[in-house]
Amino acid sequence: MRYIFFLIFSFQLYASTLHLATSANPSRLNPLLATDSSSSEIAGFLFNGLVKYDKDSSTIIGDLAQDFYFENNTTLVFKLHPHVKWHDGEELSAKDVLFTYQVLISDKVSSPYSANFRFVKSVEIIDNLTLKVIYKKPYFLALENWMMGILPEHILKDESNLMNSSFNTNPIGTGAYKLFQLEYSKNIVLVANDDYFDGRPKIDKISFHVIADPMTRFLMLKSGELDIDSIEPIQYERQLNQDFFDKFNIYEDITHSYTYLGFNLRLEKFKNRKIREALSLAIDRDELVKILFFKHAKVCTGPFLPRTKAFNSDVKAPMQNIQEAKKLLKDAGYDEKNPFSFEIVTSNSSPVRPYAAQILQHQLQKAGVIVKLRVMEWQAFLNMVVFPHKFDSVLLGWGLSSTPDPYQFWHTDSDKQGSFNLIGYNNPQINKEIEESQSIIDREKLSVMWQSMFKTITDDNPYLFLYIPNSITVVNKNIKNIEPSLSGIWHNYTKWEKE
Repeated sequence: MRYIFFLIFSFQLYASTLHLATSANPSRLNPLLATDSSSSEIAGFLFNGLVKYDKDSSTIIGDLAQDFYFENNTTLVFKLHPHVKWHDGEELSAKDVLFTYQVLISDKVSSPYSANFRFVKSVEIIDNLTLKVIYKKPYFLALENWMMGILPEHILKDESNLMNSSFNTNPIGTGAYKLFQLEYSKNIVLVANDDYFDGRPKIDKISFHVIADPMTRFLMLKSGELDIDSIEPIQYERQLNQDFFDKFNIYEDITHSYTYLGFNLRLEKFKNRKIREALSLAIDRDELVKILFFKHAKVCTGPFLPRTKAFNSDVKAPMQNIQEAKKLLKDAGYDEKNPFSFEIVTSNSSPVRPYAAQILQHQLQKAGVIVKLRVMEWQAFLNMVVFPHKFDSVLLGWGLSSTPDPYQFWHTDSDKQGSFNLIGYNNPQINKEIEESQSIIDREKLSVMWQSMFKTITDDNPYLFLYIPNSITVVNKNIKNIEPSLSGIWHNYTKWEKE
């Protein structure tokens, strides 16, 4: 009888399951170390920051912090929600926040997020639920930085090597879901946190199916094995029938991300600005968008996204000019007898980028440039190519916040292992402008500075900025309470129900 009761209880506990897909295995389910998209997505269900954006990404609201305020331009106070529990039942306290900060600024981790805290003078515990953060000077990201997931001090305080800790695959957070199962290359299962401080999620379980092949994901979506996934424009335009639209809702909007071809500026061949300009003029971005996306993307014109105060609408994408590209290459010493050549490396985790690489190869060939292509599995791509900086060029993308931080991507200090200046960009003018901008909290003044950086970086051609895809999200109609917003559909996922 007790056994039968257990079966019934288990069935009720996991009565509703949300089936999702991820294209690659997560590398580390630790918010301080989650730099790839799979890790970041899953860790987002497991951990909370002190604050977060509202549903439209326009206002910062509390998360673990019940209240927060500035005492002055350099002093920030956080008051934590009482009785927030870690997944193991221990209660969150101010010690956990201080511990997370201390880990970030220590040599225990190599994290691109550490740089965000370089202006913090001190973090002081006032009482068990109150902290005071004092900055060395006013900082425009003083609040945004505390969106970083908080770590449990009681579990990790004696951890000597956090980079390789078992915690990274057995995380304990405060999030709406707990990790239940981690099967690499197969399935990652999260279960609802009954003690979640903001109310237990209505969907009992989230199952991430690790599926690298985009066609397999698409077929699973069509058959109903997945509840939510993104689809490609060609699928939307050519491969769906009315039966599909009867079963699924479609949500489409511009993404907060762009794709680029980044040159390794540490290599002699890419240090000549004429060569980078030639390569930029040799490609046809409009053709790239048309072939890959139909009408579901736009050309990317620079490093900051549309709809943000950093976007410079006066900067236009270069038009293809093969003759000028050839002339610039010839001035740099390259011609038919001595052609310029390089390799593009990308990953198969994106169904589009391998095709984008082929199109770029074809376009550049018209200017006499010889391009070799290499497509790799995601983790191998990161660990063997991207992080050790062993590439000529990489075809990659960035997902960006509504408030950009140029320091992470464009300052020379971020040209190091584990940071986001992957290409080794070094422009003293940009370094100076970034440093000046960090202590400006007036968003209108910041806007002017960001737009100036936008133009300078774009003129430098460290990247070939390519396209900003639309997000086409497909959701099974049996998922209820979805409220689409400017930030997408996920802002209220704990309130979703599955019929």
